[in-house]
Amino acid sequence: MSMEVTAWNSLYNAMHAREDRRPFSRAVLRRIGRFAGPHRRRLAWFLLLSVLGAVLAVATPLLAGRVVDEIIAASRMDVVLWIALLIAVIALAEAGLGLVTRWLSATIGEGLILDLRTAVFDHVQRMPVAFFTRTRTGALVSRLNNDVIGAQRAFSDTLSGVVGNVVTLALTLAVMVGLSWQITLVALVLLPFFVLPARRLGVRLARLEREAANHDAVMSTQMTERFSAPGATLVKLFGRPAEESAAFATRARRVRDIGVRTAMVQSVFVTALTLMSALALAVVYGLGGFYALTGRLEAGAVVALALLITRLYAPLTALASARVEVMSALVSFERVFEILDLKPLITDRPDARTVPDGPVDVEFDRVSFGYPSADRVSLASLEEVAVLDSREGVEVLHDVSFRAEPGQMVALVGSSGAGKSTIAQLVPRLYDADSGAVRLAGVDVRDLSADSIRQTLGMVTQDGHLFHESIRANLLLVRPEAGEKELWDVLGRARLSDLIASLPEGLDTIVGERGYRLSGGERQRLTIARLLLAQPRVVILDEATAHLDSTSEAAVQEALGEALVGRTALVIAHRLSTVRAADLILVVEEGRVVERGTHADLLAAGGRYEELHRTQFDQDFVERPVG
Repeated sequence: MSMEVTAWNSLYNAMHAREDRRPFSRAVLRRIGRFAGPHRRRLAWFLLLSVLGAVLAVATPLLAGRVVDEIIAASRMDVVLWIALLIAVIALAEAGLGLVTRWLSATIGEGLILDLRTAVFDHVQRMPVAFFTRTRTGALVSRLNNDVIGAQRAFSDTLSGVVGNVVTLALTLAVMVGLSWQITLVALVLLPFFVLPARRLGVRLARLEREAANHDAVMSTQMTERFSAPGATLVKLFGRPAEESAAFATRARRVRDIGVRTAMVQSVFVTALTLMSALALAVVYGLGGFYALTGRLEAGAVVALALLITRLYAPLTALASARVEVMSALVSFERVFEILDLKPLITDRPDARTVPDGPVDVEFDRVSFGYPSADRVSLASLEEVAVLDSREGVEVLHDVSFRAEPGQMVALVGSSGAGKSTIAQLVPRLYDADSGAVRLAGVDVRDLSADSIRQTLGMVTQDGHLFHESIRANLLLVRPEAGEKELWDVLGRARLSDLIASLPEGLDTIVGERGYRLSGGERQRLTIARLLLAQPRVVILDEATAHLDSTSEAAVQEALGEALVGRTALVIAHRLSTVRAADLILVVEEGRVVERGTHADLLAAGGRYEELHRTQFDQDFVERPVG
């Protein structure tokens, strides 16, 4: 490796390494060892071949010096040719070893990335909903990308570099001291002028790099928010495009300025180190030439020393920053392990049961609940705060009890924030009750397996979320084995078949981010079609018709009425007109069931339901267009 390449590598590693200074953790090293375990055979070959490559790298300068000595001694031509042939064989061997070690390095590194990413991805999927409501998505994705790749570099780059450089350094020093300890000592005296600027300028460049990264992150956030369908709409309606553009341009100009400064500092540094390389060679040739002319050193030794000097500075410079690289890799591993160490609040018990066959009832038995504190479900680094709030959440449900018999529709109504959606989230076990029990078919949901609950229960939420995939893929999410006929059947029942058939790509039409290529009513009807395809025994509708116009609502209500026949349903509705036919209506206020009964009974009682009904009727009357 040339001194110029070494300079660039040193700068790059210093710029991109973390500044964390923490002691080595044996626990972290043991966990790293467990992840590396499946790759230990390839890792052993990788280290062995790296050592062999270092040995060959030192052999070439010695042979070159031997050629010079043979030429000066007017030796036999065949000796020179055999040495030249041996140099060529070593060069071929080095090239072959380089390819093999690179393949092993890539295989080990990419395999480690695969193991870490799948481990984190699978673990994150088991985290409770509270984790996702608190975590910044970008920070979480960064753990799956930047930190995993940083951890991978520990094996693909740092480990091989440390082993190879230590062997190369030891052999090079031994050979150089054997040839001339005086020249070796002078070469080492010049070393600080080579290493220290790399460290100092590397830190300076790292600050510039981090500042540029911060500006890039802000610009990325601005673009992500403003370029999404709802964000772009908000800016067009209420934003100030000129101010938005000016703020973006200010940061972009700062990134440009940092880029120019960084490029110039790098160029000056590499030029200075190239000059230092030339000076080191001048010292070797000058002092070595003097020794050769006075008979104290062979001419071939001077040539060998000149070639070895570059192989001495390169590993020394690399090893000078090795600790920073190792610590950076350890920090990456620790950040990945932070995610893996978060314990999911919702887990299956070892003896988890399945929901019994047949019709299913839903029962709440004196249920109380408060959302978990931040330190139980999240990390400060994922929320970008200094310290997580350790206070337990305020209790939002108080002694809630009711029972939805098999095939019954139970409606939850009440003010916004009263706890209706929270009640609905306890049934599929998105959260666990703090006290009391939630039961499906008489079995506490905490005793049921997650798969069994998913197969039993279907839910349509208010936002009607869709993935940025095709209509077909969004439907098949609940039943991958469903056929074409079944897909068109549920679309017809959701009053969407005509619309989908009119699209150029039909079922293969991409719905866009969060389904924004469809109207609000179309998105909601597609999520209802997905529910119909799942054919659950228990259905939860959380404001499922909130975004539909009166015509679409009537059509979907008809489809839902068909879908709910024979199924237990828990329906949260703001429009009281949609729950008049419910078998039981629960009025929820401040986390308590304050009234229960049928529509007629509750109106006759003249309580909170009657007040909600009257208020809503008056609002509908006022909002009705005149003429």
